[in-house]
Order: sequence, then C-alpha cells, then structure tokens
Amino acid sequence: MFRRVSRLLLSFVMLMAGAAVGVGATAGAAHADSCYTWNRTLSQGSSGSDVTQLQIRVAGWVTSGERLSYDGQYGARTAAAVKKFQAAYGLGADGVAGPATFSKIYALQDADCTPVHFAYAELNKCNSDWSGGAVSAATAKSNALKTMWKLEAMRHALGDVPLTVSSGFRSRACNSAVGGSSNSRHLYGDAADLTGSPSFCRLAQQARTHGFSEILGPGYPDHNDHTHVALDPSPYWSAPNCGI
Repeated sequence: MFRRVSRLLLSFVMLMAGAAVGVGATAGAAHADSCYTWNRTLSQGSSGSDVTQLQIRVAGWVTSGERLSYDGQYGARTAAAVKKFQAAYGLGADGVAGPATFSKIYALQDADCTPVHFAYAELNKCNSDWSGGAVSAATAKSNALKTMWKLEAMRHALGDVPLTVSSGFRSRACNSAVGGSSNSRHLYGDAADLTGSPSFCRLAQQARTHGFSEILGPGYPDHNDHTHVALDPSPYWSAPNCGI
C-alpha cells in the first residue's frame, strides 16, 4: 500500500512538472524508482537505449497484426504506439514522449521494471534462474519482460480486468514434462498461456492488437482450455472457434 501511494504521489508531481515545462522541454531529473528514468523528451528522429526502453513499454499499443521493433529508433510506428498509449490513459495524444507520458509509465511499473499487474514469478513457474531453454537465461527473462508489458496493455484495453498466466517460460525439461512441442515459444520466454476470464475467445481476439504474432486458442489442437500468446518470428494465429 505504501509503495502504491508513493507511486501515485510521484505521478502527480511528474504531471505537474510536465505541465510547467511544456512538451518541448526535457523530462528533467525526477526519478520514479530504481527501475529506469528518462532524462529527455523523445520524438520521431530520436534514437538510443532510452528509446528502446520506451518501446518495451508501449509495444502492446499497436494495430492488428503489427509488431513494434525494439531497435532504439523512434520512427513513425513508435510514435503511433506512444500516441495509442497516451490516448488509452487520458493523456494528450501527440506521439511525443515527454514528462506526462513518462510519469504514467513510472506509475505503471515496479522497481524491477515489471508492470504493476504482473511479476517475473508469473512468467516463470519452471525454475528460478531462467536457464535451460532455447536461449540464454538473460534473453529468456528479457523476453518475458516484453511479454508482460504487452499483457499490461491488453489488460487495460479489456477494462483493467485481471489476466491469469498459467504458463510462461519453460526449460526444455519443463516443456517436455508438460508435453510441449519441441519448438514451443515457451522455450524462448516470450509466450504466455492465459486462463480464467475473460473468455478464451475474447482473449484471443484482443491479443491481435497488442503485438502478439502467435495466438492459439479454442479450436486449435490442445488449446480449448486456454489462449496462448507469444512473439513468433513467423506470425501464426489459429483459434477457429473464435473466428481467428
């Protein structure tokens, strides 16, 4: 409770700072927490690691079938994603990431950079160190973080309803134990199986506009009891019972 209240107070301070300096000024030196702090306003033409950090957090705000690159280049697609993020949270939707936009992001993230409604433990019920998959442990954990931010966007778009992740990263041993395919995206850390509510079809349909390139749900073999979302280099959607 104390951390949440502190975060809300900080968001208010940052919003006031943004109103005072205007869109064209830098983001200033205000720090949200121990996760990450932006120190300049970003817009089309900007580049760098701070752009990549922004892309991670807005990659879930795209059009149907679109995937936002984490390339550190603030192009038209990044600007469009920022604009959708801003509109979704009631900010001025100009596609420029300044103090108000960063303040909202700070309010949405915990100190380990995960979005407030998700945690690494939810995306890894296999082991504690993210090892044994198809990629390095560091890459698997990084992929999971990107997936969580897409899920955060999806959660908000659905009306801030809780989303339940039944399975995320799997080592090869964990994947074999549950009968997963040998090329499962779970081995890469960028997959999540969703259960509970909303309905599996609603989840599959909504996932199309949040940067997931692999969506499997009701009607696809062995997916009638959950909806699977992932980032696959070869996009593939199949949930026949849901019109996908």
